[in-house]
Amino acid sequence: MEGFFTYTMLSRIQFAFTAMFHIIWPVVTIGLSLFMVYLEVMWLRTKNVVYYHHLRFWMRIFVLNVAVGVVTGIPLEFQFGTNWKPFAVAGGDFFGHMMGFEASMAFMLEATFIGIMVFGWKKVSPRMHLFATCMVALGASLSAFWIMVTNSWMHTPAGGYFENGRFVLTSHWESIFNPDMPWGVSHMYMASLEISVFVVGGVSAWYIYRKIHVEFFLKSFKMAFAAALLIAPMQILLGHGSGIAVFEHQPAKLAAIEAHWDTNPPGEGAPWNILAWPDPENQRNKWALEVPYALSLITTNSLTGEVKGLKEFPVEDQAPVFITFYSLRIMILCGVVLLGIVLWTLVAWRRGELQLERISENRRLLMAWMIGVPLSYLAMQTGWITREVGRQPWIIYGMMRTDEAATVLPQWTVWSSLLTFAFLYPLVFALFLVFARRILNRGPDFSAP
Repeated sequence: MEGFFTYTMLSRIQFAFTAMFHIIWPVVTIGLSLFMVYLEVMWLRTKNVVYYHHLRFWMRIFVLNVAVGVVTGIPLEFQFGTNWKPFAVAGGDFFGHMMGFEASMAFMLEATFIGIMVFGWKKVSPRMHLFATCMVALGASLSAFWIMVTNSWMHTPAGGYFENGRFVLTSHWESIFNPDMPWGVSHMYMASLEISVFVVGGVSAWYIYRKIHVEFFLKSFKMAFAAALLIAPMQILLGHGSGIAVFEHQPAKLAAIEAHWDTNPPGEGAPWNILAWPDPENQRNKWALEVPYALSLITTNSLTGEVKGLKEFPVEDQAPVFITFYSLRIMILCGVVLLGIVLWTLVAWRRGELQLERISENRRLLMAWMIGVPLSYLAMQTGWITREVGRQPWIIYGMMRTDEAATVLPQWTVWSSLLTFAFLYPLVFALFLVFARRILNRGPDFSAP
């Protein structure tokens, strides 16, 4: 056990824990900020006070998520200097620039205008307030863009070369628009939107389920459903595109996440494993439930297309198979269930079951939307596990190994900080639940604007 918990592994566990906790909060702010822009535009255009009341209600949930996101995001960035100094030095020419862009171009933009958006109702003109809301939404989206650009570069580094332990940048353009960037940015951005629409729809369903402000929250429920009708299937298509990009640029990663050990012979298709029990020690699966030819068809659009097996790569270059294999399948299952909830709602709408007089009686559908909230987060978290664990053993794919990137620290130092985070973050989560409960119990404020 002592051999497992090296300073590198402890730093990886700490970063994974803090990153997975932090990401819960900013993802919902991306979609909620766009939703607030829509609500404010509709209020100013139609003068319908219902949009204003919705805007003020959802803004409180937005601000609460921003607050927790800021608190948990700052320690995350400090770890690049404390726990991952060799990586920060090696990739600093590009990585440092991108983090600087995110801080100055996105975070500061959002921080500058969020005060006007929250406290400027009676202090600035309606158009100025709308502009502030738009800038907050732009800042949230830009933040996601620059962070995902940086992460995509770690998967498919481009625009430079590695020399003497450092990445020498030759082209910002090629580094930013690296091969993984279009899929990494779009898939994660759509995941943020999907989580946001299920949060809006799930919270609205909770009120309708309890028969509180039914007419008011039926409006936001229908808006969330309309957005999900487009976003849910699009996210699945983007996920497929991301898988094709992995096949083209990270074949060892694809083989690991599919538990595909042997390259299929010419004329034979590679099967897709629905379920399996990987045995990395013997480079095989102990058992597998397969769909013949499916992996070749998914990745190459051919029933007999060649898919490299994991045995083609040195054992020391192979990613952990079990965790990536099942995290991908949990993500896929969650995405399919979320799409099923949307299609179920579509059928209910066609039958007239979303009308004010009938919606409260459709309790199973409302419960499904509430369940959809944690499922959407689970899909995101397992997607990130697949993406990041599947990149191992590289921190900069093909250039720098993870065990070369960690700061050499005494184990007790990393243990102490890890245990501190493990103690504090559940308290932060508990405080979030307390304040979120207050917002939900208080409900919308129907006072005049």
